[in-house]
Amino acid sequence: MHPNPAFRDATNEQNLSFARERAFGTLAINADDGPLISHVPFIISNDGTSAELHLVRSNPIARALTTSRPAVIAVTGADCYISPDWYETPDMVPTWNYVSVHLRGRLELADPASLRDLLIRQSAAFENRLPNKAPWTMDKLTDAQAAKLMRMILPLRLTIDSVDGTWKLGQNRDQVARLRAAEQVQNGIGHELAEIARLMTKPPA
Repeated sequence: MHPNPAFRDATNEQNLSFARERAFGTLAINADDGPLISHVPFIISNDGTSAELHLVRSNPIARALTTSRPAVIAVTGADCYISPDWYETPDMVPTWNYVSVHLRGRLELADPASLRDLLIRQSAAFENRLPNKAPWTMDKLTDAQAAKLMRMILPLRLTIDSVDGTWKLGQNRDQVARLRAAEQVQNGIGHELAEIARLMTKPPA
């Protein structure tokens, strides 16, 4: 997380809403031989106190969870390179604007009996957001295929202790300079350039 408080004024609810909407992030824990990382879809509870996910049994993180461990899920959003020329202001340097939220807490294996319900809820959370199609459901799998696949994965739960967000959108620049940069972003380098440009044009909170 960027230490500048200008980039950290989003509320807990805004950060959770962002993470819930993205629903995909980088899960990391510390292990004896160094950090372990996996890229995972997840769902956040309605009250924002936990995130649920699943991993294949052979995943090193799953194998390391003989007991609960401190963990973080880093959720990234739109980002872009900012050329100092775009500000039309002297003595500026290049930077990168971005949105990121970290969910920190303790990761543990969940009750294996909860796996099917997790998969049903997780697939529904994504399928229901797709336009112009009937949602896929686990009922489309034969019992034998569902049982075979579920033997390969484990349910996990992250109890969320803290939520940290960085919304680095040029808030440390004056409004005119920030808007000049935002006008150039869509012709630049990054991801979801239209979205980061939109966020940069919003007045500071």
